[in-house]
Amino acid sequence: MLEQIKEDIGESKNNRGLSSMPEKTVKKKHRVVRKHSVVDSAARNAASLTDGCNPEFVIGAEFDGVFEMPIIKRPKKMLIPDNLVPFSKMDKADPKSFAVCEYENDAEFKDILVHPDEYIDILKKYQGFIAPDCSVYRDMPLAIQITNIYRSRAIGYCFQKHGVYVIPCVRWGDERTYTRKILPEKIAFSGVEKHSIVSVGSYGQLKDKVNRYYFEAGMDSMMEELEPEIVLVYSKMPDHTKEKYPNTIFVEYPDWTSIVRND
Repeated sequence: MLEQIKEDIGESKNNRGLSSMPEKTVKKKHRVVRKHSVVDSAARNAASLTDGCNPEFVIGAEFDGVFEMPIIKRPKKMLIPDNLVPFSKMDKADPKSFAVCEYENDAEFKDILVHPDEYIDILKKYQGFIAPDCSVYRDMPLAIQITNIYRSRAIGYCFQKHGVYVIPCVRWGDERTYTRKILPEKIAFSGVEKHSIVSVGSYGQLKDKVNRYYFEAGMDSMMEELEPEIVLVYSKMPDHTKEKYPNTIFVEYPDWTSIVRND
């Protein structure tokens, strides 16, 4: 099915008059990446959405809740990575010492959302893979917040199915995603099993009162709903939060900029 999608995308380019546009080919360490124009990139992104966010990625999945989020299973053995490296910088990190995460601008990891099959063997070399941190902003329409939560679960499931050690990334937006005030379920936590290992990103979330409020409110809701055994934190977790949940192991990781600065 994936090959058919690629052929459909090619047809879409031809129909839009894009086939004559020159492409520059740049060799990277793992594969050949083609630099596309802005219009070309828009066509590729549109193709992934018009096919229902790539339903072939979740073939064989179990689904959770009213919105049928693909479930990322609790690993039989929970392993804590030594370090985290953003997807766009993974070539600069030792696979034996790092797990790959996507705590960065969505544009930096969009390729993995469309072509996960090209990264399966690559990611197996690393300590693990944090499911994509697709943006879930409070001012987004709820439909988009739900869609981006789904994408994270779908890609995470896809890699887990193919033997990659996957840790769910839990990201919430406004209170509609982490309470039952509007929806019948806490959609931010759907597709994640209880008593598992999860990852959250606090980078930039604790700098002002408003962001801190939503981060801590969502965090408390997640802890109540999922009761995770291990929480990986990209950046810092407030001490009072860690003290509130003594039965959970919190592991904090420096952001990539800090790692490079300290080397």
